[in-house]
Amino acid sequence: RCSVGIMAYNEEKNIGLLLAALRLQELSCCVLDEIVVVASGCSDRTEALVEEAMLFDSRVRLLRQSRREGKARAINLYLAAVSSSKSEVCVLQSGDTLPEPATLERLVRPMWANPGVGMTGAHVVPINEEGRFVGGVVHTLWRLHHRLALESPKLGELVAFRNVVRRIPDDSAVDEVSIESEIIAKGLTLRYVPEAIVINKGPETVSDFIRQRRRIHAGHLGMAKAYGYAPSTMNIARVSRHFVAETLSSPRRIGPGLGAVALEAAGRALGAYDHYISR
Repeated sequence: RCSVGIMAYNEEKNIGLLLAALRLQELSCCVLDEIVVVASGCSDRTEALVEEAMLFDSRVRLLRQSRREGKARAINLYLAAVSSSKSEVCVLQSGDTLPEPATLERLVRPMWANPGVGMTGAHVVPINEEGRFVGGVVHTLWRLHHRLALESPKLGELVAFRNVVRRIPDDSAVDEVSIESEIIAKGLTLRYVPEAIVINKGPETVSDFIRQRRRIHAGHLGMAKAYGYAPSTMNIARVSRHFVAETLSSPRRIGPGLGAVALEAAGRALGAYDHYISR
C-alpha cells in the first residue's frame, strides 16, 4: 500500500497531467491508496484543478498552505497526514514532473521484494532543449547524476521510502538527502532504479541554474555539519571521474560539459559562502 505526496506551487500547466499519469499507473506489487497534493501559496488554478480531480477520484486529497513556507515544511505537512494511514510506502513527487506508466511499480518493487531496502529513487530525464546552452548543461548534469547513482545511490526529484520518516528539518534545502539520512539511520539501504523514468524540466536560465545549485550545495554542507551525512555527489574525486567519462563519450558533449563545470563551480562557491555565514 502506498501514498503519493505532490508538492506544488503554481503548477496549473502540469498538475492535471500529473494526476492523470498517477491514476493510470500500471501496478501489481502495490495499491495506490491516496494522492495528496500540498498546494503552497498558489495564486493560479492549481487548487481548482486538484478539486476537479477530487470529484472523480476519491483518492485525491488537497492540503492547502496559505503561503509558501519552503518545500521542507510542505513535505512535513504531508508526512504528518500520512503518519497514521495504512500506507507502507510514501512517494514524494514535485508538481512539475511526470512519471512514465510503470514508474511507480518499478520504484516500489525493490522494497516489496527486500525488507532491507528503505528508499528508492527514479531516473530523471530532462526535457530542456539540449541545443541551447543551459539546456545542454541540464542534460549534462542529469546524465552525470545517473552515472553516479548507478555506482552509489543519489536520489532526487521522485523518491519512494518506507513510511517510517515522521519529519525532516523545516529549514532543509535538500529534502531528499534529509530523508536519505533518516532511512540510513534506521539501518535501511538506498536503491537507485534506472528503469523508473520521471520527466522533469530543469532551469532555463543561467541565473536560475546557479540559484538552484547554490541552494543545493549549501543544503548539502548543512547536512554534513549537522548530521554527518553527505550524498555521493559531494565526493569530488568520484564526480570528476564520471565527468571525464561522460564528457569524452562524445565530442558534442565537451562544450556543455565545460559549461556545467563553470556553473556548478559558481553555484558551489556561493553555496559554501551561504553556509559559512549561516544564511
